[in-house]
Parts: sequence; C-alpha cells; structure tokens
Amino acid sequence: MLNIVVTVGNSYINMRCQASREMDAVGFPRFYCPGGLQQAHVMPLPEQAAHHAARVLRLQAGDKVTLFDGQGGEYDATIERISKTEVTVLVESWLDRECESPLRVTLVQALSSGEKMDFTVQKAVELGVAAIQPVISNRSVVKLAGERADKRVQHWQSVVISACEQCGRNRVAPVNPILPLTTWLAEADHSALRIVFAPDAALTLHELPLPEAGVTVLAGPEGGFTEAEIAAASTCGFTPVRLGPRVLRTETSALAAIAAMQVLWGDF
Repeated sequence: MLNIVVTVGNSYINMRCQASREMDAVGFPRFYCPGGLQQAHVMPLPEQAAHHAARVLRLQAGDKVTLFDGQGGEYDATIERISKTEVTVLVESWLDRECESPLRVTLVQALSSGEKMDFTVQKAVELGVAAIQPVISNRSVVKLAGERADKRVQHWQSVVISACEQCGRNRVAPVNPILPLTTWLAEADHSALRIVFAPDAALTLHELPLPEAGVTVLAGPEGGFTEAEIAAASTCGFTPVRLGPRVLRTETSALAAIAAMQVLWGDF
C-alpha cells in the first residue's frame, strides 16, 4: 500500500512511501561560468552571475559558492573580492556530481504567447530535458523571425541557465534556433521514440515501448496542432498520444508528459 505525505512550504516537498530515498540538497549559491574552469585559479564571475551574487543575493567576500561550466561536474569556490565592477572567486576542488536523467528527452515546443513559453522552458529543464527546439506551427499566436527570433532564443537560453543554477544540473540544455514545424520535421532525428500529443489518439504513454535512444516530444501551441500537422508528424514517424481525458493547456501538456515519462522510464 502506497502512503504519500506531501508538505509544501519554502519550496520543500517531503514524500514518504514504503522505500525512502535520500535527496541531495543544493547547498551553496550556484553560478554558470562557460568557457572552462580550473582549480586553484582566481577568476571573475560572468557579468550576469556577478550582478546576481552581489546585488540580488548580497554575498560577501569569504562566502562559498558552487560553479559549473556545462562540461560536467562542479567546483567549490570562495568569493575573494566584490567591487562595484566585478566579483572574483577562487576556484577550489572539483566534484564529480551529476543529476542528469538516464532518459534523454528533446522537447519540440510550438511557440506559445506571453510568459507561457518561459514557464515551459524553465520547468522542462527542472524536469530533466536534454534539449529544446522551438517551432512555429499554424496556430502559433507568436510569430518570430530574424533578429527578434534570435533575441528570444537567447532569452530562453538564459532561462535554461537560471533553471540549471536553481535545480542543481551541471549540464546546460541547448535551445536551438526557431524553425517552422514543417522544416524541423524534414530534419528530425529518427533514432528516438517520437511522440506528438493529440487529444483523440488511441494510445497513452504507458502503452508505449521502453525507448532505447531517448524520446522526442512534440507539443502544440494554444489550440493544439491542426489535423494536417498531426498527419505530417505521423508520416515522419511520430506516434500520436493522448494525455488522459482532460484538455491540457500548452504550458501543462509537455510538462505533465515529461514528468510521467520520468516515472515510466527515467529517474523519478
């Protein structure tokens, strides 16, 4: 008999069942430092990380932090000096710590409006996705191209970095350039299990086979995909899947599916 007790407060969840698990706590403030890190090296934090450390967290010289460069593992570090223009740290010991899911999930998300896309990207990273591919579909309310599209991708990449800093991941999921759905389908990887959400699909997630080469999840915008888009995805090897009898919002469907897949095939 399963007994689950959930207590929510200060972002803490305690779950008790027949088997208990130890959970690694993310201790010191974490900062992403691309370009490589070296032990026993004094270096400035990147501008955005320095601003967050000094102005938001109000850290002081002598405070401990954790650094990661996206190449795997993380480094203990100590703040050496904080000035008006920079924050310097001493890089110390390297820790072989990873919390990547054994299930490699690529989220192909049709553009959604407002803050919905930011929310989806942030939570997908927390749930363990390995890569994010934004696409433009027929019912996408947001249409981005050129410089606006490039800036939006850069923004989403910064959302990914912040999510990694918060959730303890040491590998940064890439956000690929925005593509039309039809263009992406023509170039899609055919090695992974491919899933497209469709409310009238015959199959559910638990009826699918164990994926051997990861999963590619195709999630629609507000209003979902058109019948023609679902048919095009099916032609490219995507299996239509329904997520229960209820209608889920665009910012809910992908996240619910990723969480369910982590239970079925990942590390939940």
